[in-house]
Amino acid sequence: MSTPPADLLAIEAYYDAVPRPVGTTEEVGPFTLFLAGPGTGWQFYARPRLGLEDDVTADDVRRVLARQAELGGPRAVEWVDEVTPSLLPAVREAVTTPHELELCPLLVLPDGTSLADESGRTRVLGPDDPDLPLVVGAVSAGFGERDDAAAQDVGKRPELIRDGLLVMVGAYDASGAVAGGGSASPRGHIAELMGIAVLGRARRQGLGAATTAALVAACRAAGVTTTFMSAGSDEATSVYERLGFARRGTACILGVPD
Repeated sequence: MSTPPADLLAIEAYYDAVPRPVGTTEEVGPFTLFLAGPGTGWQFYARPRLGLEDDVTADDVRRVLARQAELGGPRAVEWVDEVTPSLLPAVREAVTTPHELELCPLLVLPDGTSLADESGRTRVLGPDDPDLPLVVGAVSAGFGERDDAAAQDVGKRPELIRDGLLVMVGAYDASGAVAGGGSASPRGHIAELMGIAVLGRARRQGLGAATTAALVAACRAAGVTTTFMSAGSDEATSVYERLGFARRGTACILGVPD
């Protein structure tokens, strides 16, 4: 297997680091299985083990999915295609039951790209901010995971914010009500932007772009030099490319229903 580009290897190392503060790991063949700790509110996955040199086989995929089922967690695998190119064909051979397989553009903000939030309608949230549950609820509603924007349990977020491992930004409509938000998880000089969403009533007002700019600014203030994200749709990809993000690879997400 040829050596992947250094920047993608750094992103893969970042992916390995992000879940560790709030969970445990188990090695299953060529995979690291991440297991969420109690009370986190998150569901984790398996990823190819860092430094893997051998090709992944269909039997390897079947083995890790079986272990996830045995543990009662979600059967899910995530990886960067350019870092582990043998995994996608192995998944397609191993998983013949109904499943979801997303191939998402991996977008990186080039060095020196400037994003400005001139809306005045976003705010970086502290660990005890009273809007934190409302922002978490609005983001879930924005992604269609909830029927309304009611406050939601914040889980371990305050602790992670306090430790500098999570940045949360709230977005507000013209009346000052919470209308969405987003997050980032800095680890060293890299941070992934995640969960950027706006309620339907507040879309087409630039709040998604403003939230993105606020997250990038907060991460850079914390010493981050590389910010990236994976876009789940062509529409989202085009939005972020207009902001200056550039395609660098492909983030793959496999989910097998129970």
